Amino acid sequence: MGFELLDWIVVAFYFAIIAGIAWWVIKQKQESTEDYFLAGRHVGWFVIGASIFASNIGSEHVVGLAGTAAETGVVMGHYEMHSWIVLLLGWVFVPFYMRSRVFTMPEFLELRYSPMARWFLSIIMLVGYVITKISVTVYAGAVVFQALMGIEFWTGALIIVVLTGIYTVLGGLRAVVYTEALQAIVLILGSVIVTIAGLNAIGGWGNLVAIAGEGHFNMFLPADHPDFPWTGMVFAPPIVGIWYWCTDQYIVQRTLAARDEQQARRGTIFAGYLKLLPLFIFMIPGIIAFALAKSGQMTLPESDQAFPTLVRTLLPVGVRGLVAGGLLAALMSSLAAVFNSCSTLFTIDIYKKFKPESSEKQLVNVGRVATGIVVLSGIAWIPLMRVISGQLYHYLQSVQSYLAPPIASVFLLGLFWKRINAPGALTALIGGFIIGMIRLAAELSKAHLSGIAFAFADMNFLHFCILLFIICVVLMIIVSLLTPAPVDRKINGLTYQTTVAEDKAASRASWNYKDVINSLVIVGIIVLIYLYFSPWGIGG
Repeated sequence: MGFELLDWIVVAFYFAIIAGIAWWVIKQKQESTEDYFLAGRHVGWFVIGASIFASNIGSEHVVGLAGTAAETGVVMGHYEMHSWIVLLLGWVFVPFYMRSRVFTMPEFLELRYSPMARWFLSIIMLVGYVITKISVTVYAGAVVFQALMGIEFWTGALIIVVLTGIYTVLGGLRAVVYTEALQAIVLILGSVIVTIAGLNAIGGWGNLVAIAGEGHFNMFLPADHPDFPWTGMVFAPPIVGIWYWCTDQYIVQRTLAARDEQQARRGTIFAGYLKLLPLFIFMIPGIIAFALAKSGQMTLPESDQAFPTLVRTLLPVGVRGLVAGGLLAALMSSLAAVFNSCSTLFTIDIYKKFKPESSEKQLVNVGRVATGIVVLSGIAWIPLMRVISGQLYHYLQSVQSYLAPPIASVFLLGLFWKRINAPGALTALIGGFIIGMIRLAAELSKAHLSGIAFAFADMNFLHFCILLFIICVVLMIIVSLLTPAPVDRKINGLTYQTTVAEDKAASRASWNYKDVINSLVIVGIIVLIYLYFSPWGIGG
């Protein structure tokens, strides 16, 4: 069943609303860097939370998470149980970020460690965004266009990049966060409709479990499982999660735009609630697609087409258009977020360092040009993206497992132990990155290796992530202890041990018992989900 006129009208209406919001934002005065890159630091908790969720839930989730669930069940749901890490962002990291008034995460590293740490992290983030986030998002978006709307792959990819690029270049972060707030609502609504329609088609939850098999509902696979051993899934995703949710510009920039610490924290609590949804609105539809194909009720060409195939097969005319709007929302919100983050990193961490005398207006214009260049980089990368195939989400998580450990270790230990110094941090950042890239190169050429080199390349990516994190922590501690301690005055307010009483009191005044209760409710729900999808629950 293909797209019909009513579907196209619904999609066009959705685009008109997005265009209206973007145009309203573009007309606002945006002459300063705070206006353009941080929405004037005046965003409230609802928009922050919705924006964090919409930035996170890109096409790699809609396409890749459902595809992985169809192939291997709910085991990758460990990465979707990161609501507790989103809470860490609000409760542990945000107070330091807000007090330091930084624009970027590399800028915070410069304050805590050294200018060299800032340079290195800026470059790694920019390269990483282009080769992972942009490429994966555009690839998955083109898959949706092709599978759902019948638009040719390359045409769909180009449409996504150009349309998103236009409003991001013109409107800055304010355009991104306000359109993302709407996109999050549309995406959740559309995905819930698909899940309900799928459960109805398969005959309910009991039938789904019976047809798909209980193995598809177990998040804890045996320790000798070749891809997702429980030993790796319990410890590696939190390392990736701390890097992604607490230190990555792509996510953290939304909290930096908050009007105060209270709004930033409440935004992360709201995002924590929203982050509980993907397991049910993306992974379960993937399993439904698998079960429908297994029982002969639907044809599934390949696992990464699970979600769009469900939409095309199960939904009536008009509703298909609404859900397609939700999918496009996911594609555009993630892409807009990464475009804006790249622009901020380049302008604040690289251009402004070379030209510190630049006016605010010049920096905003440079930011617009930088966004345009990143858009063009995304287009240039499109011909290479067919290399990414199979399970998209698995690919993304394995690559992130090689990038995350050094960055997560440097931020985490930097906050909790004032003795960690610049030489220690740089050793962990550079050493960890080199080891991670060697592993990636070895994995790509594994067929030509033998002996120790093959064992290194063939090691489970989750276990490698844990090992690399331990190596980075050990390197950082040893080098820091062998070199002079940082001066307290320089790191004042940047670690828990050097935070003055006045700042602690201000931070304490920014939350109340409601914030604590909501945070505990989120943690409680996570525990119940783990118990349900475990060998002792439905997956047993």
